[in-house]
Amino acid sequence: MAIAFVFPGQGSQAVGMGKLLADAFEPARRVFAEVDEALGEPLSHTIWNGPPDKLILTENAQPALMAVSLAVMRVLEAEAGLDLGRDAKFVAGHSLGEYSALAAAGALSIADAARLLRIRGRAMQKAVPVGAGAMAALVGAEFAAAQAIAAEAASAGICAAANDNGGGQVVLSGAKAAVERAVDIAKARGVKRAMMLPVSAPFHCALMRPAADAMAEALAKITVKPPRVPLLANVPARPLTEPADIVRSLVEQVTGTVRWRESVLYMARNGVTTFYEVGAGRVLTGLIKRIVETAEASSINAPEDIARFKAARG
Repeated sequence: MAIAFVFPGQGSQAVGMGKLLADAFEPARRVFAEVDEALGEPLSHTIWNGPPDKLILTENAQPALMAVSLAVMRVLEAEAGLDLGRDAKFVAGHSLGEYSALAAAGALSIADAARLLRIRGRAMQKAVPVGAGAMAALVGAEFAAAQAIAAEAASAGICAAANDNGGGQVVLSGAKAAVERAVDIAKARGVKRAMMLPVSAPFHCALMRPAADAMAEALAKITVKPPRVPLLANVPARPLTEPADIVRSLVEQVTGTVRWRESVLYMARNGVTTFYEVGAGRVLTGLIKRIVETAEASSINAPEDIARFKAARG
């Protein structure tokens, strides 16, 4: 039985996340303090107290989600004796979750991950004027069908598949007019549900090129080490261990498709039977169960989850 640890992306944030963990465990408190120091501001106060409209800002949500995930990892290491290099076959993360995965695996320091995600969040928000881009979810559409819809809609502007989440869920991203056209096309083709998403920018499409350039510049100044566990990376949907390959993939990820379905299938085909989602929410847990029906998948984000994980390990 092989294990993979996976890390959530934007959308899983909620005011108060990680607070019970920090109240209960010193290693968690240290992670939040380290992130606050790296950013030069008390992000932990926003995470735990809000207001929600401040936490949801991309520049805050991204480092905040990483902080919660790494707080959980440090508690698992201290309380349950987790050794990622010994106990896991892969780590993976959805979009910004890749930075959490890399920090968990020792490829990035927590401080560097926090600063990179602050830069990433700001750059992604600034890349496209508010209202010029959009994203839409197609539910009940396989990836090839969604790509065909995006290609047809692209006559009205950039439109691409941003997330292949699995379970018949694909997210499109691009110019607002093109994405709106894609929704109309999807409905005409009988897609079960096609809906615009309340997002602030069109992530994971060519409109994000300025943000990709910003990340290339930022990552060039950071030391990335070989991870203790291979990273199953979003863009190639295969494992990476070489720092140069990881950096290249992180830059490509800003404009490229998050191939989550293929990533999960790769891990399952290579022996992973148990997936732990580390951090806020349960989004990835639900997706994994739809992609691989036989997989064991659960989330770890509260003290009782730590106890359950510890008990399962005997």
